Amino acid sequence: LNLVPEKCLHQFTHTGERPYKCDQCGKTFTQMAALKIHQRIHTGERPYYCDQCGKTFTTTHELKRHQRIHTGERPYDCDQCGKAFTSASDLKCHERIHTGERPYGCGHCGKTFTLASKLKSHQRIHTGERPFNCDQCGKAFTTMSWLKKHQHIHTGERPYDCDQCGKTYRFLNLIRHQRIHTGERPYHCDQCGKTFTAASDLKVHLRIHTGERPYDCDQCGKTFNTAGDLNRHQRIHTGERPYYCDQCGKTFTTAGDLQKHLPIHTGKRPYFCNQCRKTFLTPSYLKKHQRSHTGERLYDCEQCEKTYITASDLKKHQRIHTGERPYECNQCEKTFITASDLKKHQRIHTGERPYDCDQCGKTFTLAWKLKRHQQIHTGERPYDCDQCGKMFTRMSGLKVHQRIHTGERPFGCDRCGKTFTSTSKLKRHQWVNKDLVSIQILLLIGFVDIESVRGCVY
Repeated sequence: LNLVPEKCLHQFTHTGERPYKCDQCGKTFTQMAALKIHQRIHTGERPYYCDQCGKTFTTTHELKRHQRIHTGERPYDCDQCGKAFTSASDLKCHERIHTGERPYGCGHCGKTFTLASKLKSHQRIHTGERPFNCDQCGKAFTTMSWLKKHQHIHTGERPYDCDQCGKTYRFLNLIRHQRIHTGERPYHCDQCGKTFTAASDLKVHLRIHTGERPYDCDQCGKTFNTAGDLNRHQRIHTGERPYYCDQCGKTFTTAGDLQKHLPIHTGKRPYFCNQCRKTFLTPSYLKKHQRSHTGERLYDCEQCEKTYITASDLKKHQRIHTGERPYECNQCEKTFITASDLKKHQRIHTGERPYDCDQCGKTFTLAWKLKRHQQIHTGERPYDCDQCGKMFTRMSGLKVHQRIHTGERPFGCDRCGKTFTSTSKLKRHQWVNKDLVSIQILLLIGFVDIESVRGCVY
C-alpha cells in the first residue's frame, strides 16, 4: 500500500473515503496506522505490557489508561457532580446522565442508549447472536466483557480489591460491595421507597409489588422470583448438595448455607450489632436482628394484619392460613411448615444430638436447649423483674412470675373455674383432683396443699 500525505488524510473526513482495507474481515480505515492496530485483533498481537500486573494491550493508549488503575490517577472531572474518570471517553459517556442524551436508538424496539457499543450488544437480543464462547464450558455471551467475567468462575480470579477492607471481587461485584462502605443505594422503588445497591436487586424487589414469579419448577409447579431461587429449590427434587465442608464433610444445597456453617469450626462471628454488641455469622442475620432495636416490621399479613421483620417470616406465617406444610418426613410422613422444623424433627429418628455441653458432656437436639442448660453451670439469670428484682434463667419464667404483681391468672379449670398463673399449675391441679384417694395421699406427703384441691374433685 502507498502512503497518503497528511493533507489528503484530512480530506478523507470530508469525502468519506477509507482507502485501507483489512484483508481478514473487509473493514476499512482512513489511515494505515489504524489498520495496523485493527489487524492485531486477528493476529492476537498485544505488544504493550503493564509492568505492574503483566496485562497486555494492543495500543499504547489502552496501556496508559489501564495504568491509571494502579496509580489511581483520574484526570477527567465532571463539572456537574465532581466525579472523576480515567479517560475522556468515560467522562463523555458519564455526562449523558446529566444531559439525558441517549443518541443511539434500536430500530427494532426503539430503546435508546448512551453508547454505540451498548446498542450493538442490545441488538443481539433481537438477532439471538451470542458471538463470544467460553472455551471451558461452551457457554455463549453477547459481549466480550460478560465472557471475561464468566471466565473468572473457572480461573477463580478475583482481580479487583476493595481499598477499604481488602476483600477481593470480580469487577461489578466490587462496585456493589463498595456501596457498603459509602452507604450509596442509587436504585429506588417508586412503590414503597425502598432503596437498593444494585439494579438487579430492585428488579427482583419490584416483583413483590407486581406479584410476578416468572420461574416455575417443572417437577411440582412451584413458582419463584429469581432463577437462583428456582435452582436452589430444584435441589430438593434432585437431592443435589454441591457445597462441601472440608472440615467435617457435611454437604449443603447452597453456598450461603455452607458459609453460615463454616464459623462453627472457626468460632468466628464477624458481624456485630453496634447497639448491643451481639455478634452474627452473616450480614443478613445482623440486619434482621437490628430491626429488633428499630421496631421496623416491613412485612404485613393481609389475612390477619400481623407484621414481620423479614419476608421469610411472613411467608412461614402465611402457611398457617393456607394450611400448606411442604416439608415431609420420609420416616413417618409427618409434615412441617419449615425445613428447619423438619430437620429438628428428624433427630427423633436419627438420635442425633449435635449440641454438647463442654462442662458436663450432656447433649441436646437444639442449640437453644444447650444454651439454657449452660446457665446451670454459669449461674447466669439474665431476666430480672422490674418490680422486685427477682432474676430468672428464662423469659417464660419471668413472664409467669410477673403475674404475681399484675394479678393476672389466664389459665382456668373448666371443672371448677379456679384460675392459675401458668399452664403447668393448671395441669397439676387437674391431675391431683382425679380422685379422693390420690388427694389424700398427696396431702399426706405434702406434695399439694388443701387450698389447691378445694372445690374440685373429678
